[in-house]
Amino acid sequence: MVRFVTNTTKESKQDLLERLKKLEFDISEDEIFTSLTAARNLVEQQQVRPMLLVDDRALPDFKGIQTSDPNAVVIGLAPEHFHYQILNQAFRLLLDGAPLIAIHKARYYKRKDGLALGPGPFVTALEYATDTKATVVGKPEKTFFLEALRGTGCEPEETVMIGDDCRDDVGGAQNAGMRGILVKTGKYRAADEDKINPAPYLTCESFPHAVDHILQHLL
Repeated sequence: MVRFVTNTTKESKQDLLERLKKLEFDISEDEIFTSLTAARNLVEQQQVRPMLLVDDRALPDFKGIQTSDPNAVVIGLAPEHFHYQILNQAFRLLLDGAPLIAIHKARYYKRKDGLALGPGPFVTALEYATDTKATVVGKPEKTFFLEALRGTGCEPEETVMIGDDCRDDVGGAQNAGMRGILVKTGKYRAADEDKINPAPYLTCESFPHAVDHILQHLL
């Protein structure tokens, strides 16, 4: 049983599915669980009208959600929206009592031209300015991992998470009761494995090495 879990807010689930299929992954949409899905679920539960600070390509995942006259702020990775005027609008909504929903709080992410600021610093700025605390729905939140397992028939202790982010992927998964394998690719930086406690169950050079370990030692 495999689930692809991601904090990406740069594209809709459908776009992500198509991209993975082009990479020759044999995958269906119900095998993908994103932080956008978790954010939409929370917006519907709270029955709020969000100001959506997300990439335009992620907007299809919020289709049908009422966004006029917003009374909440939902923030993901949206570099084109992270400027003073827009952030100040969000700031004023929060001062008036609107809840702040963070799709995730990643410090940084990997782009083709190198590491770049994630949404975490901007979420933290709004929290600091308004003396409020965001509700975070993506990794590394325990509820995110448990929600991703729903319907799989698997318990956390039967699950292995493979990722390149020591805190959001490995630390979050291990806090939810899973084993976490850190891979030294993508956004990994030297000595990342020393930044969390408990340390990763295993640190591997690459994803194939992680899969080999699972096949040889955990099945």
